Amino acid sequence: MREYFVEFVGTTLFILTFIGAVVADHPATPLAIGGALMVMVYAGGHISGGHYNPAVSLAVMLRGRLATAELLPYWAAQLLGALVAGALGIWLFDSDSAVPLNVGDNDLLLEALVTEFLLTFALVWVTLNTTTSRHHSDNGFYGLAVGFTMLVGVVSVGDISGAALNPAVAFGLNVSGLFDWPTIWVYLLAGLAGGTLAAYAFKFANPDDP
Repeated sequence: MREYFVEFVGTTLFILTFIGAVVADHPATPLAIGGALMVMVYAGGHISGGHYNPAVSLAVMLRGRLATAELLPYWAAQLLGALVAGALGIWLFDSDSAVPLNVGDNDLLLEALVTEFLLTFALVWVTLNTTTSRHHSDNGFYGLAVGFTMLVGVVSVGDISGAALNPAVAFGLNVSGLFDWPTIWVYLLAGLAGGTLAAYAFKFANPDDP
């Protein structure tokens, strides 16, 4: 249960920060989001792996560093954390009063699908190579690498898709009112597909690291 508890706490705090930063609409919003993920990865990485993302958990399972039976409990903990963060976002930041991002209405549906897929792939690819590779065991930079990849994603595609790069983030932002429910499938499909491709890309690039 320790792993699930850490995934729940880390996901809740990360997504709550994400919501607060988006509502604040500050120039430092991408830095706050990337920094929040970085510190949560450092805080829980030694216990649960610091996934906080169903796409990461799926990729780590496919890569062989998470038991198949552990995947659904990890997802449940992450989605519960997203639900709590979304509810807190409404209460603390009045996020449900914002105009929700609807990529369908903005004619950005295909662009959002592609950018979410590519940047989720990048995030999971970096995560696998810095947190699960035997060539980088016991390194001290893994949190920085993951957090800065998130920051890059928010800066580069935030105006297109909102840069969730994480099905749990998309769920939490829908609960909070910042995303629109009809297009949640974009984030679920792109996120899980990006994570799957990253897992197999890692295995292809690292055949000596089973």
